[in-house]
Formats: sequence, structure tokens, C-alpha cells
Amino acid sequence: MPTAPIPDLSKPPLSLRQLRTRRQPLRDVLAPSPAPIKPFDNLAVWITSRVGTMGFFLVIFTWTVTWLGWNVLAPKPLQFDPPMAFVFWLFISNVIQLLLMPLIMVGQNIQGRQAELRAEHDLDINVRAEEEIEVILNHLEYQNALLIAMLRKLDINIDEVLANTAPDADA
Repeated sequence: MPTAPIPDLSKPPLSLRQLRTRRQPLRDVLAPSPAPIKPFDNLAVWITSRVGTMGFFLVIFTWTVTWLGWNVLAPKPLQFDPPMAFVFWLFISNVIQLLLMPLIMVGQNIQGRQAELRAEHDLDINVRAEEEIEVILNHLEYQNALLIAMLRKLDINIDEVLANTAPDADA
């Protein structure tokens, strides 16, 4: 049976200490970006974060129901809008929606950039984890080679050792 070549055991692979000295500090992706955000972009983010909530929806819904209820159910002298005002209110609502859509989209784009930064950060961490796992695997391979070399030096048959340490099929 041909034997596998014995690896160079004169020095271990990259140590964990060496890996730690090679590391670069992780960057904070939530820190302000080097490119400043323009004031209108900040306004768009602010509007997006406020308009896209249930609270905003409930305020608009409550206002609309109150406005409609008052103008339909209140006595004529107390109503502050004539009956055609409802059509005007729908028109104004559509104009508000048309104005908010681009602002929301701009805000989402900026928030998307932050998400991309977080994804890059996650990739950096994954690459580092992969390097660390590779170092661990190298150490395991090194230890395995050392054990095999010790067994050969003691003239112990590796196949017998493996056969004796294999779990029983009956168990």
C-alpha cells in the first residue's frame, strides 16, 4: 500500500496570533459617510421615515373621517366646506401623493445605499471568518500530519488504529 508523503513538519502553518495581527479593524457602516448628504436629501429621508409609518396613516385617516363626518353630518350653518369640497379634497390628496412619491423614492435610495454598505460590511466579516476557518483547518491538518508521523515513528499501523477507533455498527 503506497503511503502518503509526509508534509513539512518543520514549521506550523499561519498561527492564530499571526492572523490577528494581519486583521484590519472593522469599520462602522452606520457612521456618517465621507460624502455629505445634501439638505434636500436629508429632508427626503426625514419625510420617508415619518410618512411610511402607521401613525401617519392613522393621522390622515382620522383627519379624513373627521372632515367628511363633520361636513356631512353637521348642521348646514356649522359645515365649513360646501358639498363639492370633497372632490377638491380628493384632488388635493392626489397632489400630495404625487409630491410625496418622489421624496419617498429619494429617501429609499439613500436608505438603500446604507443597506449596500451594511452588505459590504457583512461580506468583509464573512471573508475574515473564511480566513479564520482556513487557519483552523490548516492547524487540524498539521496536527493530523504530526499524529501520523508519530504513529509511523512508533511503527504502529495506521489502518489498525483507525479500525479500532471506528464506532461499532451494532451500537
